[in-house]
Amino acid sequence: MSSLTPREETILSSIIRQYIERAQPVSSASVLEECGLDVSSATVRNDVARLEEDGYILRPHYASGSIPSDRGYRHYVGTLHRPQLPVEEQFLINHLFHQVEDKLEEWLNLAATLLAQQTRSVAVVTAPRPAAARFKHVELVSLQPQLALAVLVLEGAKVRQQLLSFEDARTQEELSRLSAHLNKVLAGFSAGKVRAKSASLNELEKRVAENVVRMMEAEDQRVGREVFLDGWHYLLAQPEFSHSERLAGLMGMVEERKLAELMSAGTETGVQVFIGQENRAEAIKECSLIISGYGLPDEMMGAVAIVGPTRMAYQRAISVLSYISSLISVLVAELYGAAPETKQNTS
Repeated sequence: MSSLTPREETILSSIIRQYIERAQPVSSASVLEECGLDVSSATVRNDVARLEEDGYILRPHYASGSIPSDRGYRHYVGTLHRPQLPVEEQFLINHLFHQVEDKLEEWLNLAATLLAQQTRSVAVVTAPRPAAARFKHVELVSLQPQLALAVLVLEGAKVRQQLLSFEDARTQEELSRLSAHLNKVLAGFSAGKVRAKSASLNELEKRVAENVVRMMEAEDQRVGREVFLDGWHYLLAQPEFSHSERLAGLMGMVEERKLAELMSAGTETGVQVFIGQENRAEAIKECSLIISGYGLPDEMMGAVAIVGPTRMAYQRAISVLSYISSLISVLVAELYGAAPETKQNTS
């Protein structure tokens, strides 16, 4: 990548800021006026020509003004040093979250609404889902001499129940001892580890463990996750989406949950920005996608994202997304009594 001089950096930033605001090609005269550079208009035109030659900007035709390219936006995003949301806005958003009911669904729905409002883009929030169900404890409750109810509690406060029949009569005392032993040897295990451990158990313990595995595997195989969405009306107002086929492609991705699948890549690191052709999906190769994971490390992870034109107010979008994802992580940690994910902003 070619290095830019300080003046070229200033000119590129000016072109990007003005194009984001107006959605119109930016003239050299407009750059000179906005930046207040103590140089001639010819000097600015020469710098603009260099930026075009190096691929940072484009000109729709020879006599027009300049618009940023994907490379220009990428360079610009790389110069943003951990953009922070103003403290007063942090307080307001925090207050709004604490006004709604203490339910995860309410928080995620509010997150989508606020992200859309604050960035004027489509906001998508996926509900957290553990990578794999993990055993917390099981209780066996005697219903009849040869029949018991297995109550399985998974990490994340999920409860599953199943009836178990035995060849011989079992007392509640026997079942309680059996539960206590299994709780000791299976704590924190995934379904695969419970299955492996069952080989060393006695026949009665193995029977219970096999049923535990079935319940855990059923939990792991649940397809899809809940998605919270807002902001289509903001996208419709953007000139880039005046062509219905571009919007139709994005809407198709959302409806088919393919966008939620892409967002799963953002659940392990901090804020990630994908600009234009950097996106893997054809339907959003003329859009920008900003993703941030939230939740509890190694336990419950989801993602928040915004999708909009490449002409996006990146500093604003990154700061809002970063703060809201961090806030949800704290709320989820409070709900489940664990430590939240530590966030790192990246480009």
